Amino acid sequence: MGEISRRAFLSTATATGSVLWAGGWAVRPWAAAQEAGWPRLPPVKIHVVYVGTGGAWPTPTFDAPAEVAKFKNYLAGVETRLGDIKFVGGELIPNTTAAAVEVSGRLKDADAVLLVHLSFGSGEPLKRLVEVGLPAAIFSQPFSGHDWMYVPRWQKAGKKVIMATSSDYRELERAAALLRVPVRMRQSRILVVGGPRGTAPACSAEQVQRVLGSELVPVSPERVSAAHQAVDPQAAEAEADQYWIGQATKIVEPSRADIINSARLYLALKDLMIRERAQAITSSHCMSQPAKGCLAFSKLNDLGLVGACEGDMDSTLTMLIFAYAFGVPGFISDPLFDTARNAVIHAHCTSTTKLDGPQGPRAPFLIRTQCDSNQGVSLEVQMRVGQEITCAKLVNLDTMLISTGKIVELTDFHDRGCRTQITTEVSNARDMARRWGSDLEGDMMTLLHRVVFYGNRVESMRDLAVLLGLKVVEEG
Repeated sequence: MGEISRRAFLSTATATGSVLWAGGWAVRPWAAAQEAGWPRLPPVKIHVVYVGTGGAWPTPTFDAPAEVAKFKNYLAGVETRLGDIKFVGGELIPNTTAAAVEVSGRLKDADAVLLVHLSFGSGEPLKRLVEVGLPAAIFSQPFSGHDWMYVPRWQKAGKKVIMATSSDYRELERAAALLRVPVRMRQSRILVVGGPRGTAPACSAEQVQRVLGSELVPVSPERVSAAHQAVDPQAAEAEADQYWIGQATKIVEPSRADIINSARLYLALKDLMIRERAQAITSSHCMSQPAKGCLAFSKLNDLGLVGACEGDMDSTLTMLIFAYAFGVPGFISDPLFDTARNAVIHAHCTSTTKLDGPQGPRAPFLIRTQCDSNQGVSLEVQMRVGQEITCAKLVNLDTMLISTGKIVELTDFHDRGCRTQITTEVSNARDMARRWGSDLEGDMMTLLHRVVFYGNRVESMRDLAVLLGLKVVEEG
């Protein structure tokens, strides 16, 4: 392949442009994984209740059935676009406590509840439906009434309910996308190779299952090696040629045999994950034999699944949450500060190539060695200059650390640091460095790692935090 400089990628990466999903949410998030052989998860059932049949607000002549018909038509489109939810119910009830109590008995088979507030009331019917205990969202148009004002106090009391007070129906799509997340986390199985690393709560299988509902499945390195040996060499060669060698802009250090060996590891992990019905995998042995995990994890993230390096459980859970909500993969990074430029540099050797999500384009990439050892196979991925990003990490199962930035260049430190590098402009780098990690404790990886995602997700993460029972701490 011909020579190409790192700077020359800038025009290519920028020209790719951003991919806009419907409403910015995960559209058919499992399509690519299902095509690759992963089993389909059941659709998330969201029970819809329309509350209020009329009165002084919005108007004495309010036609509630006609309004419901408009909402149902829009929600049918949401169901199609998101692809993994099913709206059920659809009852129109008067704004009375008795009606709410009666319909609440029908919610037992649902995963979540969407309440569309149509007309003025006391707030009590909405509260009764929220108290069923399912993840809940309330949509209230202007002039529907003032029942929205009770929601903040319900949230302070620990109710897992979010609110959208808007004239924009797309907020219904946002609500449905976020309601999926607690449900999907309870359905998730995570393979943990060689033991977990990170904060103590995240490394406890019992606490993860109690707080988020996800199951950690231990896998020995020996089992991975055996699965690697069982892969057909010809299948590994075809995978390497089709997905990596044939699409790379340049191969720098690794040999063809090294790339095939890494592709073989992907096929081995794929087989293990499908057998175990897993949506994520992390390994504390990812830089050892039978191959470094960089290419394997990159492909898994390209498919909308999660492959996380260094056994980092906090980052693994963060990546799952973002994948379910927004359909975007994460880039685990070792951040560095450059206060001279008011910037944070993000660098690592494992990166997805489909940063917009599985339905988006692949970013240009070079095939490189893993930089710490100058062995194995990793990627130098050229992310999109000008792209706004969210940097996040769930820690201790109770706090989401979060910040935003904008990619301003592909960092030009060829001779140092990890292979994939981006420089992100932030609001105040000095202040961010001073407040880094809040009261986080742990080893270097635990303190350092953050996960980078395309897009500004802060406001939606605030709502997700309510649904998941988390605190949000802005780092910058």
